[in-house]
Amino acid sequence: MGFTCAELERFRGREVEDLIGPELKLLFVGINPGLWTAAVQTHFAHPANRFYPALLRAGIIDRTISPAEGMSDEDHAHLRSRGIGITNLVRRASARASELSRAELREGGEGLLEVVAEHRPAVVAIAGITAYRLAFGERRATLGRQSQAGDCAARWSGAALWVVPNPSGLNAHETTSTLAAA
Repeated sequence: MGFTCAELERFRGREVEDLIGPELKLLFVGINPGLWTAAVQTHFAHPANRFYPALLRAGIIDRTISPAEGMSDEDHAHLRSRGIGITNLVRRASARASELSRAELREGGEGLLEVVAEHRPAVVAIAGITAYRLAFGERRATLGRQSQAGDCAARWSGAALWVVPNPSGLNAHETTSTLAAA
């Protein structure tokens, strides 16, 4: 399956429903849906995205998921059965994350805190250091586990907070192996 640029443009601004089950343990947070993701209504769906291969290599999932044409009900059930959820900081689809404003990212950060408070995952993993810094005003944040000092634990409803590299194919200096390690 493939799309022309004109076909993908029709999905600009669309949203993709969160994938969150009743026993959420690990919540992955993308920056925002890409146009391909919006077209097939599946998170991290672009064929060049390394999200699912990295999850497989890391042992977070135990079977291949190929989302480029949309995720099957069986794929959704597999993720939910493992306590895995997926959401985004900003809900609207764009061709690149650089199209988002700082205000959108900050507003999305506040919305994410509400999702975390409602669903209480044990771990939140935000994919993208720059988006994390902008959304939460953490200019000096680095990749990896974030400090739980002070108000941080309460802010994140007790969830351990990690910032991991963005798995997009546009993030060329990361590989499936480095993403799996993160």
